[in-house]
Amino acid sequence: MLGITPYVVGDESGSFRELVGVRMASGACNCGAISFEVSGDITDVYVCHCSICRRLTGSNGIAVVVVSKERFRWTGGEEHIKSWKKPGHNWQTWFCGTCGSTLPGINDTSRIFIPAGLISEGDGQLRVAHHIWVNSRAPWDVIGDAGRQHSDAYTAD
Repeated sequence: MLGITPYVVGDESGSFRELVGVRMASGACNCGAISFEVSGDITDVYVCHCSICRRLTGSNGIAVVVVSKERFRWTGGEEHIKSWKKPGHNWQTWFCGTCGSTLPGINDTSRIFIPAGLISEGDGQLRVAHHIWVNSRAPWDVIGDAGRQHSDAYTAD
């Protein structure tokens, strides 16, 4: 559905953890119908404060982890994935057709974003590293952590 090719190491029958013996992160939507795994460590959280993400979540924005497509794989429920593209914008969201949870999606041609709140294992090292689209944040949104603030999109230094 998202154009993500599951990576295969050894026998396809096991989980990434069993196949490659590396650190893993995993998570699922609210109802558990859709699940995923990410190989390797994840640490940096990006919080988007733009008005589109605020409307998506009904809160101050969305906190995501960004990983290469090669590190990500769906472990169940892909048939439940739905998407919506905002007309007139280069913005799309993916969600569970059963419970409505926001799901991982395409960040750019080589990376996937994963809503940080979906991660249930392997999230012990997560920390907010960047706040993006800060100039678009709601007037009531107070940033209270040490994450670096960017007035608009994040670009690597």
